[in-house]
Amino acid sequence: MAATEVSPSRAGAPGQPDAPRSRPPRTFEQANRRLKWAMLTPALLFVGLMIVFPLAFTLNLSLTDAFGAVNADKRHIGLRNFLDALGDVRRFWPAARRTLVFTVGAVVLETVLGLALAMLMRKPFRGMRLVRTVLIIPLLATPVAIGVLWLLILDPTNGIANHLLTGIGLPRQEFLGSVSQSLPLLMLIDVWQWTPMMTLLLLAGLTTVPEEPEEAALVDGANAWQRFRHVILPMLAPTLATALVLRAVDALKTFDILYATKGAGGGSDFEVETLNVYAYGLTFDYQEYGLAAAVLVLFTLFIIGVVVLLRRRGGRKNG
Repeated sequence: MAATEVSPSRAGAPGQPDAPRSRPPRTFEQANRRLKWAMLTPALLFVGLMIVFPLAFTLNLSLTDAFGAVNADKRHIGLRNFLDALGDVRRFWPAARRTLVFTVGAVVLETVLGLALAMLMRKPFRGMRLVRTVLIIPLLATPVAIGVLWLLILDPTNGIANHLLTGIGLPRQEFLGSVSQSLPLLMLIDVWQWTPMMTLLLLAGLTTVPEEPEEAALVDGANAWQRFRHVILPMLAPTLATALVLRAVDALKTFDILYATKGAGGGSDFEVETLNVYAYGLTFDYQEYGLAAAVLVLFTLFIIGVVVLLRRRGGRKNG
């Protein structure tokens, strides 16, 4: 019987140490993963710095009595600015209320109208491309330009709106010159400009909704409202929640159209002064940088709270 030869590299040979195991070659996935993080790290550091530094600077400024100039001598005063802001029932709390009213009113109308338009344009029809082109026209201009345009249209003396009203026998209106009409009109202007964005977002979501469940509900005898309420809306809920959060955050930060139409202070009686306009006035009109920074910190916390609330409600509905 022939003797079996033992390979020198085989482990367990008597009197011979185990041969070192060769290191497995680096796979393509590992190399690709490391390259990805190497390419992303500079951008992540830059974005993180651009976010962290302004927040840290604003928070530190809110704890000081900075006045007159940001780089002037200042001392830390703790939470006094926050207490002063929260105790200001003349400007801060009315501005917070207007911010909430403006956001809720505009976003609700934009969501309802956007969803209705998206449902109407869900099926192809003649002239659909023209309708979509006309729909996005308000999005092409900046909010400042939109504000100036509507300021000319709603001018109490020479605006075309009053000429149309008098032409059909209705009394002339003050429009943006009125304390009571200014905020509702600016909400409607915001709705006019941003409803197309909500329509496009929801229309994109509707294109991903399968038609089979709706067809099955139609066979079962469900009417149009029942199909929309119980079939389409639940499947559209994730897109609707995302669009709602994006638009709500953007509406909370509205500043340019308010300032372009009503100027500093949001009008003679602060009728459209939101927290953004209030903080701007504290900064550039009164140079109260510490108090303005405290208002901005409170405003940021307010926005974060709204986003968390909307996400939780959206997640609960989706669940």
